[in-house]
Amino acid sequence: MPDPEAPARSADDAEDVRLMRLVAGGDTAALEQLIERHQMLVAGTVARMLGSNSEVEDIAQQVFIRVWKSAGRYVARAKFTTWLLKITRNLVFNEMRRAKRHPHLPMQLEPQAEEIPLKDETTATPDANFLQAELQAEIEKAITLLPDTQRMALVLRRYEELSYEEISEVLDLSVPAVKSLLFRARTELRERLSQYLNAQ
Repeated sequence: MPDPEAPARSADDAEDVRLMRLVAGGDTAALEQLIERHQMLVAGTVARMLGSNSEVEDIAQQVFIRVWKSAGRYVARAKFTTWLLKITRNLVFNEMRRAKRHPHLPMQLEPQAEEIPLKDETTATPDANFLQAELQAEIEKAITLLPDTQRMALVLRRYEELSYEEISEVLDLSVPAVKSLLFRARTELRERLSQYLNAQ
């Protein structure tokens, strides 16, 4: 009999839940399928939070190791990707705390090849393209300077296109708190980028 408390699931989410049941039974092929389905989400979130340092791949792998180890205790209350991003959040925040205690080279963000341009570049001049790339690099840099939770909220909203409700579940915050976080993050970004935005 279906659980009346269970959320209505999309076909994708239902497939994730089915695979997790198989993983809980020790099915490594099901785990490989889950990794294939969600490695871009996990690795992309980790990279945007940590920058292009050597820890990104390690952290992404640790996320799926946690999935494997936690499969027997997994309960499909929220969307699978929400649960997956909670694990990602915890490991990323742990790594950020560790990096603050043991600072090394400053984190650099790799340019995102798939980044959606802010303007139509089909008729842009080379100078305009250069300025656009420079602005994009400054946006990425400014995001890395935000407080951890603001940065995570912005990454999930801007790049992963999660709803406020989904972000609130990932961050264990109320929806109004998420909106407040995003407002503060965008305000800070505008202040940091004002010289670039005013020149556009």
